[in-house]
Amino acid sequence: MLRILMITLLLLAGCGQAGDDAAPSTTPVDFEPTDSSVQLAGKRAYEQACASCHEEGLDGAPRTGDRDAWTGRSWLWEAVLFEHAKDGYLDMPAKGGDESLDDAAVEMAAEYMLTRTFPDAPPAD
Repeated sequence: MLRILMITLLLLAGCGQAGDDAAPSTTPVDFEPTDSSVQLAGKRAYEQACASCHEEGLDGAPRTGDRDAWTGRSWLWEAVLFEHAKDGYLDMPAKGGDESLDDAAVEMAAEYMLTRTFPDAPPAD
């Protein structure tokens, strides 16, 4: 997931168009997003698309931060969570109903939910 974020950020950085008089940059881009930048992006996507249901547990959504609501799920639950977040599941719409989010943002939002729910868990690779 971190590679996807790095690629996305690098592509976005290249979107700005400089004027004709600007010299081309010869400095290589060496950007490694920090854990805090990934968390901030995940928090923003979570607040944009997920929080309206997962903060209060609307329509059976497991509440963010409630470990008990997340127990008893498959040992593959992180991968399943990412898939469900992107594609939808039962009453949950794909991407939390916000089709403007790309898959990387949805995964960051899901990761943010996990770190809020299980703050002592080791970080995902």
